[in-house]
Amino acid sequence: MSNIRLFFKESLSLNLTAKLDKSQSHYVNKVMRIKVGEVFSLFNNSGEWEAKILTISKSIVEFNITKQLRQKENVKDLWLAFSPIKSNYFNFMIQKATELGVTKFLPIIFDRTIVRKINKERLEKVIIEAAEQSNRINVPLIEDPQSLKSFLNHEKMDLIFTDLNSENKKLDFNKLAHNPTCVIIGPEGDFSEEERGEILAFKGVQPIKINENILRSETAVISALSIVNYLIN
Repeated sequence: MSNIRLFFKESLSLNLTAKLDKSQSHYVNKVMRIKVGEVFSLFNNSGEWEAKILTISKSIVEFNITKQLRQKENVKDLWLAFSPIKSNYFNFMIQKATELGVTKFLPIIFDRTIVRKINKERLEKVIIEAAEQSNRINVPLIEDPQSLKSFLNHEKMDLIFTDLNSENKKLDFNKLAHNPTCVIIGPEGDFSEEERGEILAFKGVQPIKINENILRSETAVISALSIVNYLIN
């Protein structure tokens, strides 16, 4: 079996016969040069499946599902609340956070946020490609941008607040209940004092100083998620 893994957004089941879209067909046939009769894998939140190529007609790949390779995963909800940043760093941050197990992305427009719009379609492609590469089955969701106030009012979670001003350098695992665990990362200009107060007033928040140095947003994301992963997995 080839090591090709593709996300398939439609339903997957044993003996299903269906077709890849134009982009995925091109990748399988022209880039990876997989031929009729050979197999690759397809996945979505239902699990991962082996697919055998039946035909390639007008550059479109038709396949049949021959067996299930992995069952649906039950994973701990790990969210990332963050300020949008400049494009190249943004793609890198989303990619690495996906590899580190984030299940939902929550863009927040803070007082000092510079980039105030996101290309959600492009980011969804980055997320899918990272999930394909990192052997994940569950593909993270990405929400529309919202204000900090809206985020704090509507989300039920255990909030990990990466706060440069905090004296705390350890997380209390016992305070991470059955709620989703959410890491919140500030904008490039840091949180305002008003925002710090609002976050610290949130029930269930744990502030933590993850480094003595001032970290770039994408570096802070990787560092904080690695710490939280160590505790919850």
